[in-house]
Amino acid sequence: MGVVGDVLSDGLGGLSHNVITGRIEDLVKWARSRSSWPASFGLACCAIEMMATGAAHYDISRFGMEVFRASPRQADIMIVAGRVSQKMAPVLRQVYDQMMEPKWVISMGVCASSGGMFNNYAIVQGVDQIVPVDVYAPGCPPTPETLIHAIETLHGLIESGEIMRRREVTGAGADVHVEEIPATSVPVLLGSS
Repeated sequence: MGVVGDVLSDGLGGLSHNVITGRIEDLVKWARSRSSWPASFGLACCAIEMMATGAAHYDISRFGMEVFRASPRQADIMIVAGRVSQKMAPVLRQVYDQMMEPKWVISMGVCASSGGMFNNYAIVQGVDQIVPVDVYAPGCPPTPETLIHAIETLHGLIESGEIMRRREVTGAGADVHVEEIPATSVPVLLGSS
């Protein structure tokens, strides 16, 4: 048995027989929240902002989401970006049904959340009529910062485990609404000092 050295200066190297403990449920929730893969379902102008969120300026790869999956069997978060027409609704549901459990849905933009300005027979008045929505990201279109805020909110719900308890009880999504975050981008001037 070794004696504990100076942990402050040596770090964990100062402990000779160290053990890190935790509950397996907490470890699984932590891993799920940090390795979620989105299935992109871009339908209108909100999809451009969703693509911008995945680009280098906003870099959602720091959340473990760098690749939007084209196959629903490889994804666990569906980001519905834009208005959903009545003809697209069965396709949306089919993609959602093909995703592996556990799965989550982010409704991006007012058109996906409530039909937006398209109050007519051709547009679904809220994607929550088709699939259970966990987080709503407002805006027309929402800024990439708003989508990142919605993703972080969803990650917090996944890690706390509250979202799984609600789904088991109600069968619906978490129904969390986030605030819109205005764009804070500053233009980059090349060649300036």
